[in-house]
Amino acid sequence: MTPSSWIRAGARTATLTASAALFVTTALVGGAHAATPTWVETGSSLQGTLGAGEGVTTVHTAGGGDTVVYRGVGSIPLSVLVQGWTHIGDPDSADGYVFDAYQSGASDPTSKMFRVTTPSGASYEYTHTLVAGELYNNSFDAVSPDTQWMVAGEWGTMSHLQIYPTPLLNPATSPTGGSLDLSGLIELDHPVNDIQGCDFTSATQLVCASDDSSQTLFPDAKPLLEIDLSGPLTGGDTTGHVTDIGAIPQSSICSGTFEAEGVDYDTDTGTLRLEMIQPSICGAVTTVYTYRRS
Repeated sequence: MTPSSWIRAGARTATLTASAALFVTTALVGGAHAATPTWVETGSSLQGTLGAGEGVTTVHTAGGGDTVVYRGVGSIPLSVLVQGWTHIGDPDSADGYVFDAYQSGASDPTSKMFRVTTPSGASYEYTHTLVAGELYNNSFDAVSPDTQWMVAGEWGTMSHLQIYPTPLLNPATSPTGGSLDLSGLIELDHPVNDIQGCDFTSATQLVCASDDSSQTLFPDAKPLLEIDLSGPLTGGDTTGHVTDIGAIPQSSICSGTFEAEGVDYDTDTGTLRLEMIQPSICGAVTTVYTYRRS
């Protein structure tokens, strides 16, 4: 399918802020914060940006072992890198499978790629050919709780997110890799900018990290956004209501431009993880903040 409209724009700026809790805003733009936090910070850790600065996901295996998996530039396998896939995005996991989002480093890319790693360690690649007006960026993927649909996104200012059948887990896709067609769009009721990662917190809600510091779309710099869907995904077009629930912390001994990155919600523990690459010479380190609902 060809989406009816694709918006292209973007900006990168930064400010230094710190927060111990994320708060619901009473309006999408210019609203005051409500008194009760929806997410309360429970801790933070430091990870090397080379291996963790692009994203994070919790992998639940059938045997009961849970592993927090990070992704960074150093996570790209050589076999993938030599094909020209030079950027890896924020991953997701479902039923022990890990889904990685890749974009090409070509000067005029015409496709993006999703790579699935099975619990046994086998990997399969699914290539999506860009439709008219679609950007080549592949910042993240997020698998719906029923495992059948995968949400992804581009860069810049967008009024939608993309929906695909989940590679390998949706029977409409090949069991051994191949092509992957766009299934539908989540049409947003408010534009979003520079979305770096999203994850489902329920069948009808996503949380997404925006790297936008301009405060032209939302009150907060580097806002964490909630997207409430009109219903569980079925593969076709649907709608989403966007809310700014607060600023992702920017805290470092270094000054300069921070970069918001991956998002992970662990459904078993209720833990939300948010990544922020520190600025300047501290950029070798990524801070991972953890939250729980109050």
